[in-house]
Amino acid sequence: MTTTVDTANVPPAATTPATLPGLLLVHADTHPKDTALRVKRLGRWVEISWREYANRAACAALGLRLLGIAPGDRVAVLSENRPEWLFADLAIQGIGAISVGVYPTSSEPDVADVLDSSGAKVVIVEDEEQLDKVIAVRAGLSELATIVVIDTRGIRALDDPMTISLDQLENLGEAPARDVVDIWRDTVTGLPGGDHAAMVVYTSGVGGPPQGAMLSHRNLIATAEVLASFYGARRDEEVLSYLPLSHVAERLVSVATAIRVGYVVNFGEGGESFINDLQEVQPTFFLGVPRVWEKLMGLVQTRVANATPLKRWMYRFWQRQEARTAETRRHGGRGGRLSQGLAWLFLLRSLRRKLGLARIRIALSGAAPIASGVLEYWWALGVPLRETYGQTEDTALATGNPENDVRVGTVGVALPGVALRVADDGEILVRSPGNFVGYLGDPSATRAVLDDDGWLHTGDLGELDRDGYLTITGRTKELIVTAGGLNVSPSRLENLIKVSPFIREAMVIGDRRPFLAALIGIEPAAVTDWAHQHALQFTSHRDLVSQPEVERLVDGIIADVNRQLSETEQIRAFEILPFDLDEIGALTATQKVRRQQVTEHCSDLIDQMYSAA
Repeated sequence: MTTTVDTANVPPAATTPATLPGLLLVHADTHPKDTALRVKRLGRWVEISWREYANRAACAALGLRLLGIAPGDRVAVLSENRPEWLFADLAIQGIGAISVGVYPTSSEPDVADVLDSSGAKVVIVEDEEQLDKVIAVRAGLSELATIVVIDTRGIRALDDPMTISLDQLENLGEAPARDVVDIWRDTVTGLPGGDHAAMVVYTSGVGGPPQGAMLSHRNLIATAEVLASFYGARRDEEVLSYLPLSHVAERLVSVATAIRVGYVVNFGEGGESFINDLQEVQPTFFLGVPRVWEKLMGLVQTRVANATPLKRWMYRFWQRQEARTAETRRHGGRGGRLSQGLAWLFLLRSLRRKLGLARIRIALSGAAPIASGVLEYWWALGVPLRETYGQTEDTALATGNPENDVRVGTVGVALPGVALRVADDGEILVRSPGNFVGYLGDPSATRAVLDDDGWLHTGDLGELDRDGYLTITGRTKELIVTAGGLNVSPSRLENLIKVSPFIREAMVIGDRRPFLAALIGIEPAAVTDWAHQHALQFTSHRDLVSQPEVERLVDGIIADVNRQLSETEQIRAFEILPFDLDEIGALTATQKVRRQQVTEHCSDLIDQMYSAA
């Protein structure tokens, strides 16, 4: 029986400008001197006002127009997160063109594929590293006319007639006789908005080659409005921009919702400085993919294991106290105020400050399923972590857990304006104001996922309970059917394994096989620390994972997981990967595993598991 939940009749919010550039101009007019962005440069934080934000976007927009960029043309951005990414994004949209994000970790062939398939006429690159990728492949890009470089340090190629700096681009747009923002305003005011494409966001490529999903101005405005109201985002929020801006989730938090609400977006030093960035910013609104929450949890557990006996006792005692009230707090209750106050004083204040979560008010997990144990862990530390669900094709607008009725193990209820169905075959269907325009240049692929009635066929499997809460049970393409006819969703089992701080990745296999097995990727830092404590001698990652003691460690973790499963679901064999999945390019930017790539690369290991059984 098909199950449907529909919240599409929720009244619309107050009228807002039809585009993100229009919203940016509202902030520049109403509170021009307030801080919009903050960036860490050479060890100090620099503030950028709303007026400067709009001015930089306006200069870049008019510069692009002088380069010949017209409405509907595509302009790509290939860069790590930084304010200039946002200036470019708004500039492109603000002349009716379409922005295309390229993941900064992309290889040269991947860069070529995105620039070619999108037909980008201009690409804005961050630095010499990214410039070199484009120069290496530009001969095969017939549409590409100009390369714009943000950071020109060490670059000698600026005498190339195809290459200019961002400063030069913005100088093209300067207008000595008239305010540049007012000139840009004329263009922004005349933008059609609505269902016209504003950006192309490439999918992660987990289920096949990445595809360019076209998101409209209406998609972005509607999604920002819903996220702001449902999660209660305020102007005094602080966020840390760290997930790739090429990904729809970060674009929503750092661009669309930030401009809709007017809160501050911070750009740290990134990479290995992520924890330090978190500590310095102490965000109030934080979206993490499951891998981030798992990593932070593992960091705490590792530090506790190395702490003094007194500190370990304090941690366990107050964590248990908080865990007892977590269920009450998830349903809007206050729990024991005295107990919470003491827990904050003796444990949580210091611990959460060190993690960068001392001020957290809105904590979300999205982009992939997260283990219930991880959610419960953070609630026990006073972090109100809520799981949300969406995908690129619906602008990440589908479901979320309400603030006063959080149900662990579900991704919540349909967000305002969203209709939700679970079809007879278990596939989740979404009809939403966030549903995309279509795949760029691929109408047949669009028709395959977006039907004539406006339902997006997500490819995810799920169940709706009587209260409208959705539980994700797997992916249609990832469902394992064992030789014995058992249907298994691997993601649930993988999440149970990854709760351990010693496990970074787990991939359960067994399709048309006699039993389930798993490929395990260890958490190098945690296992290395554990190995030192146990006086193990090793010289490399491969040497570490080959140690019998490490194999027994993982075997114990698998045994603990198997005790939570029925006999037919249990993991009967495993192999520890002698390399990191990043090394073979098998992880997406949001740390999802490209299963087919791993299966092909590890075919010998997989055969070894089954032949040894």
